[in-house]
Amino acid sequence: MTAAVPDDPIAAADAWFLGHGLTYFVPERRADVRNALRLRRTVPLVLLVALLAAAAGAALAWVSGQFSAAPATLVSLGLAAAVWYALTALHGTAIVGWGLKRTFGSLRRVLPMTTRALPLLLLAITFLFINTEMWQVGGNLTVGSLWLVVLLFALLAVAFLLVRLPEEVDRADDDVDDALLLRACAGTPLEQPCRALVEDADADPAAHAEVTGYERWNLILVLLVVQVVQVLLLSVAVFAFLMLFGALIMTDPVIGAWRTGPAFNESRALIQVSVFLSAFSGLYLTVSTITDEGYRAQFFSGVTRELERAVGMRAVYLTLRDRP
Repeated sequence: MTAAVPDDPIAAADAWFLGHGLTYFVPERRADVRNALRLRRTVPLVLLVALLAAAAGAALAWVSGQFSAAPATLVSLGLAAAVWYALTALHGTAIVGWGLKRTFGSLRRVLPMTTRALPLLLLAITFLFINTEMWQVGGNLTVGSLWLVVLLFALLAVAFLLVRLPEEVDRADDDVDDALLLRACAGTPLEQPCRALVEDADADPAAHAEVTGYERWNLILVLLVVQVVQVLLLSVAVFAFLMLFGALIMTDPVIGAWRTGPAFNESRALIQVSVFLSAFSGLYLTVSTITDEGYRAQFFSGVTRELERAVGMRAVYLTLRDRP
């Protein structure tokens, strides 16, 4: 079934981009983001958030008597403000929304990845879980220190993805030809304009194939959201396993032998050790699932088609905008 000829293919393509998480492909939205990232707008906001977060962290540290609460609160509020600004001023809501929809709409692909990544991980994590030193360290962490460790693992995982995912985006805009353009635009508002451009000897939509700037970051962010959600789901599965496993094997005699002081709380220690190891599992899964060729083939088999479609649509879209 072919797409109907739109009255205004450019406006229809804009709507299609917005509905598929490609917000920065629309020039007007891209201009909004560029303005929102100007120093005169971001610097005052950063200073205000830093001041409020520091005050909140100091107050919480004083009330709780735990110094680690101060940096944990400062970092958490700073990240929360950055996420809020990205979702609102930077129009990230559509990007995150489509990434979540794409992930939960293809959960059947997550199961093969889970059966590939989890067994060896659970085997290693189980031995760490029943290690005395792990319980003595994890069980005696303050809430603030534990949260800082979780944030550290999460930031390392995101940093690794931001280094590796651009490579996948760069592969998508290589070797773009007429066949890829026709395949990418099939079933979209640009299907028939694409066919007309391919048949026009004077047009060269493939010349716009290279994705740069904000549009390139748009594709990276979509991949980032999809990957982070999948890793988060697997980490939650690890946490649930550890809580169940700990409830079964951590008997009173074992906990009593590992007790480091009268303030040691068994239930709290179980939760904290499980959280610690689940966060570590998330970092491990992030690294292994990007570097493991079998997983990459499973994950990027579906995502590559989305990237190619975005690249092809963009090439035709820019060609139409450049024509009188």
